Amino acid sequence: MDNAQDSAARPTPKDWIAGIHAYVPGKSTGADGQVLTKLSANENPLGTSAAALAARAVAGDPARYPDPDSNELRVAIGAVHNIDPARIVMGTGSDELLNLAAQAYAGPGDEVLYVRYGFSVYDIAARRCGAVPVIAPDADYGTDVDALLACVTERTRVVFLANPNNPTGSWLPKAEVERLHAGLRGDILLVLDGAYAEYLDLADDDGALDLAARANNVLVTHTFSKIYGLAGERIGWGTGHPAIVDMLNRIRGPFNISLTGQATGLAAVRDQAFVVASRQHNSEQRTRFVARLEALGNHGVRPLPSKANFVLILFEGALSAEQVYLGLMDYGYITRWLPGQGLPQGLRITIGTQAQMDEIAEAIRVMCEAAK
Repeated sequence: MDNAQDSAARPTPKDWIAGIHAYVPGKSTGADGQVLTKLSANENPLGTSAAALAARAVAGDPARYPDPDSNELRVAIGAVHNIDPARIVMGTGSDELLNLAAQAYAGPGDEVLYVRYGFSVYDIAARRCGAVPVIAPDADYGTDVDALLACVTERTRVVFLANPNNPTGSWLPKAEVERLHAGLRGDILLVLDGAYAEYLDLADDDGALDLAARANNVLVTHTFSKIYGLAGERIGWGTGHPAIVDMLNRIRGPFNISLTGQATGLAAVRDQAFVVASRQHNSEQRTRFVARLEALGNHGVRPLPSKANFVLILFEGALSAEQVYLGLMDYGYITRWLPGQGLPQGLRITIGTQAQMDEIAEAIRVMCEAAK
C-alpha cells in the first residue's frame, strides 16, 4: 500500500457505536461564558457532609491502588440498607452499572426497553452494546406499566426504569413496580434505577431493594451523586441476585472507586443525619416552589408532580421554556432546557436553597406577566 492509500485508511467504528449521541451534561455557564448558579444537574444545594469532607482530606496515599472491591464501603452500604455486602457491586457512578447491565445481558439483535422521557443514558447503554433501544409510550410524562409490557418482544433482554424518573420526576408505587416485574419473562433483566430514591419519603418506598433481594432478574442501582452530595467523586452501587453481581464484577473497572471516593463515601454513608436533612430540605423547598408555580397555571405554567430533587415545568402558554431558560440567565441561573430529549416545552430546575427558589419563582411570574 502506498503512502497516499495508507494515510486515507482509518479504523471504522461499529455501526451501533457511530449511532450514539454523546450524553450532554447540565451546563454551568451562559452562552457568553459567564459562571451562573447551577441548577441544571440535580446536585445537592447543601453540598457535602462535613464528615465526608474531613475523610476526603485524609484519604490515603495516592501512589497506592485503592481496594479493588471497595470492601469497607460495601459493608457500610449493606448495613444501612440491610443487604449482604456480597450482593453489592460498585460502579463509577451508577452510570457505569447501567451500561454494564446492558453489556452483560444484551447485544446485537436484542432489544433494550424503557419509557419515553426516560434517562438519556439508557439509549446510550443500549446502543453501546449493539442492542436496539425501544421506547414505550408514556402516560402524561410518567411511566405506563401496561405500555411497557405491550412493547416486550421475544428480543427484549433488558428493561430500564428510573424511579423517581429523570427528567420528569414521576414515580411508580410499589404495586406498579411489582406488576411490571410480574409481567416480564424470567430471562429479562429489570434494572430499577434509584438515583433519586433517597429523596422519597419512607412511606413512598417502591420496594425495589426487597425485589432485588428475592428475584433473580432484578438489578437496583443507586448513586452518591445526588443526596450524598458527592457528584465529583463518581460513586455508584448496585444490588441484585449473586449471579448478576458476579457478571457485573467481571466487566467493571478493576479499581473503579478511587481512594478518595472510598474514604469519602464511607464517611457519607455513616452520616445519615445529613441524608435526612437533605431529604427534608428538598421536600420543603420543592413544595413551596411548586405551589408558587401552580399559581401561574392561568399563564400555561404546569409543574409536573415530582418525587425527586428537581421539578420539570411545562410552559404551554404564551411564554416558552426557551424564553424562561434564557431569561433566568439574566437572573444568574442556569437550568436544564430539554429540546434534545423531546421536551422543547420543558424546563427542569434543580431544587436549590429557599432564596434561590423564591427568586426563580418570582422571575418566572414576572416573565409570565410580560408575555401576556
